[in-house]
Amino acid sequence: MRALENKIPPPIVTALFGLLMWLVARYVPSLDLALSVRVLLALLVSAIGVCFSVAGVLSFRQAQTTVNPLKPETASALVRSGIYRYSRNPMYVGFALLLLAWACYLASPLALLGVLGFVLYMNRFQINPEERALTTLFGSEFQVYQAQVRRWL
Repeated sequence: MRALENKIPPPIVTALFGLLMWLVARYVPSLDLALSVRVLLALLVSAIGVCFSVAGVLSFRQAQTTVNPLKPETASALVRSGIYRYSRNPMYVGFALLLLAWACYLASPLALLGVLGFVLYMNRFQINPEERALTTLFGSEFQVYQAQVRRWL
């Protein structure tokens, strides 16, 4: 299964899970929620997700390190400031929140499994390889950071 590690860009993974969620919602009964409620919930959760992702990118840019998740071994700095004080993966938290917003809009409880699937996929095929690379690059400094800050939230 290592063949999938750091191979698919996280935005593509997010889109694929979003597509699966849409397919599930299309063929499985959904909740009877007013469109206005669904849209409001989706917009609120989306806004929070976008804030997480943008804050992560801005912290990386400020530290002048790579934002490319497919090449974690090219990181030039261990970012621990900003949003990274609360989450080791705020960009992925943002993507998960976007999927949660999508599930809210779809009004499909079963579509929530897409969010879970995304988190499981990201842990196995994106975050674990990234953490191995960061441990190699930054050693005990990264291990201390891992002990202090949660992977997701």
